[in-house]
Amino acid sequence: MARKSDKPKKPKRENPFKRFWSVYKTIKQIDPQVNLWMLLAFVGVLAVGAAIGLIMGHIWSSLLIALPVGILAAMIVLSRRGERAAFSQMDGQRGAALGGLSAVKRGWYYDQEPVAADATKPNDVQNAAMVFRALGRPGVVLLGEGPKHRVDKLFAKESKKVSRVAPGVPIHTYIVGTGEGELPARKIRTTLIKLRPHLSKEELSVVNKRLKSLPGLRQGMPAGVDPNKARMDRKALRGR
Repeated sequence: MARKSDKPKKPKRENPFKRFWSVYKTIKQIDPQVNLWMLLAFVGVLAVGAAIGLIMGHIWSSLLIALPVGILAAMIVLSRRGERAAFSQMDGQRGAALGGLSAVKRGWYYDQEPVAADATKPNDVQNAAMVFRALGRPGVVLLGEGPKHRVDKLFAKESKKVSRVAPGVPIHTYIVGTGEGELPARKIRTTLIKLRPHLSKEELSVVNKRLKSLPGLRQGMPAGVDPNKARMDRKALRGR
């Protein structure tokens, strides 16, 4: 008979309050004003609830309803402020485009590493030009990072490759950065959402399969670029 000690141990469930506290402390380090905004959201909801209660003559009942809603509003503020702070730390970092793409929810496909890169020196990723690719119903989106003239050359090459396997599919190009005419990482999600749909769900699946048939960064690697070092530094994006 198997002894009790031989039975596999169930993994311990993480305390949700400890997880929340950890997230809160991380966000507070990046955004010291998060306390104030959370308090304003909570008090604002309670004030509205109290006003409605006074008008209807049931102030205590209204406050009981407003209390959990106020807590929810504070949590939403914490999430939004944390997201904004995280994106502010991404600006200027290599891989910010991928960080912005990670905020895009359903309906989009994207690669976890650049589809094209161009470095002037071997393994000099920080100063390299690179392009990330995403696919959604609006078509193909190419997000570039690095010097504009070199990114534009990569855009031209990638656009030809995409048009060869998926003719007629719209191709949208953006340079991610904080300079004039560039797209900040925090605005990638809203920019993609605003694009007009062009492909049906069936067409989207077909185009995705065709794009996967294209040579990746490793196969089409420009001289001097290490594909392992061209990937996004996730710790840098979290400000660590």
